[in-house]
Amino acid sequence: MSKNQPHKARKRFGQNFLHDAGIIRRIVACIAPKEGQHIVEIGPGKGALTEGIISVTKKMDVVELDRDLIPILRVNLFRYPELTVHEADAMKFDFSALAQSGPIRVVGNLPYNISTPLIFHLLSQAEVISDMHFMLQKEVVDRLAARPGDNLYGRLSVMAQYYCRVDSLFIVGPESFDPPPKVDSAIVRMTPHQELPVVADDLKTLEDTVRIGFQQRRKTLRNNYKGVLTAEDFEQLAIDPSLRPERLDVADFVAIANYISRRQSVSH
Repeated sequence: MSKNQPHKARKRFGQNFLHDAGIIRRIVACIAPKEGQHIVEIGPGKGALTEGIISVTKKMDVVELDRDLIPILRVNLFRYPELTVHEADAMKFDFSALAQSGPIRVVGNLPYNISTPLIFHLLSQAEVISDMHFMLQKEVVDRLAARPGDNLYGRLSVMAQYYCRVDSLFIVGPESFDPPPKVDSAIVRMTPHQELPVVADDLKTLEDTVRIGFQQRRKTLRNNYKGVLTAEDFEQLAIDPSLRPERLDVADFVAIANYISRRQSVSH
């Protein structure tokens, strides 16, 4: 069996197999794996990227949902007995269980249809992850890396940047995949902060605050937080209520969330 053996990409799994050897080498160079590092790959497919990494690290864990791909993966990577394949849904997978002996590095060509919820799932386990390198739809990478004032800056940008430093690395065209997707992809590096630059008292309150803030992004903060924050509250926070949500940085959203959660704890 070869890496090119037939396996029809499945739409329901959002499969697009990377086959461009030059791009694979470039991604591996960005990841810069070292022997002995614990790298976990999500959605290894037929093992194109996996082989570039495990040939250096010698051991590796991969999480694959499509059971038909697992025998292909084992055959393609038969020279690496220390490849551990987890047949599982990455959305429900406990990555912290793999980090018993130290932090893990996570890589993957993430399916477009679940990339955002999967990133939120991984961010919730950021304390056991030293870094993440993902291939994603370019627009998702642009949203992750967007800065305050950018059109694409929103909930995903704020939550990702609360936990991580986000670096957009390079673009990958559709021709590098089989089947080719209809959009450009990009490689992103997400490095969880060793110490959070700003700390939310309560993560659920922060998530709710950011979600409410961007619910109607063309409206002002005054409108979006109606019934949650008064004019006096904005004054206390030293935040202009006539601004739109995309003008606020991560620290502003954390300040609002902490103000709300402290007010709730006083009222209880």
